[in-house]
Amino acid sequence: MPGVTYDTGALVAGERNDRRMWALHAGFLAEDVTPVVPAPVLAEAWRGGARQASLSRLLAMCEIEPMSEEQARQVGVFAGKAAHDDVVDVTVAEGAMRRHDAVVTSNEEHVRRIADAARVRLGIERV
Repeated sequence: MPGVTYDTGALVAGERNDRRMWALHAGFLAEDVTPVVPAPVLAEAWRGGARQASLSRLLAMCEIEPMSEEQARQVGVFAGKAAHDDVVDVTVAEGAMRRHDAVVTSNEEHVRRIADAARVRLGIERV
């Protein structure tokens, strides 16, 4: 089974205890797939405090991917190709394309536009 990358919408859905998101997450874990959360996604979703207990639980079963200089440069290239200025969205798409992951997102159009600009097909699960 290929891997999976979560975008901010996936984290927000997990934080809100969205049943579909938690079912997807449980399914990935059951298949020994560890979801990847790019560091900029975590920064966009994290506000801290006890209100984010569900998000903390979700993140405990994910891999947080730091952003290297090389990756930052590639994200910039893809942002230019896609004419998309949301670096978090582009980071999600770049990592998923590099790892051949599917993406769990609440904003399918943005991820698809970035992948299309790179001429890559991505599997997308909407939450």
